[in-house]
Amino acid sequence: MIIREYDSKDIGEMTELFYDTVHKICSKDYTKEQLDAWSSKDIDRDAWDLSFLGHHTLVAVKDGMIVGFGDMDNTGYLDRLFIHKDYQGQGIATALCNRLEADFPDGPFTTHASITAKPFFESRGYRVIKEQQVERKGVILTNYVMKKF
Repeated sequence: MIIREYDSKDIGEMTELFYDTVHKICSKDYTKEQLDAWSSKDIDRDAWDLSFLGHHTLVAVKDGMIVGFGDMDNTGYLDRLFIHKDYQGQGIATALCNRLEADFPDGPFTTHASITAKPFFESRGYRVIKEQQVERKGVILTNYVMKKF
């Protein structure tokens, strides 16, 4: 596996990975209605591309396929971290987080973690600051504001 910088040509594969991962991996913690509101097929790829270009965005590639990605802004906010549904539990999220956090050595780091991702972040030393209810397309989802000092 290699970890490299994001390129705009990655956006299609990344949005598909996001959709598939949310709908498969997070289905044990969220309803179908919540999953559809969180991740739909009509993702604004241009907006995501601009966001990725404005953040420090890394992509994990294995056998020529994107198997994960993560992005962090210049305040230490980890915006997105998603691993391909078929490559879970292989250390890809850890490798991406290690690299992103190393690029901002002064920290602290924050993220808004899903129910599904909360244990991963806790294992990395992130602490729950608060549970929150967020609205996506009129549907309420639970997530956690987490911080690592």
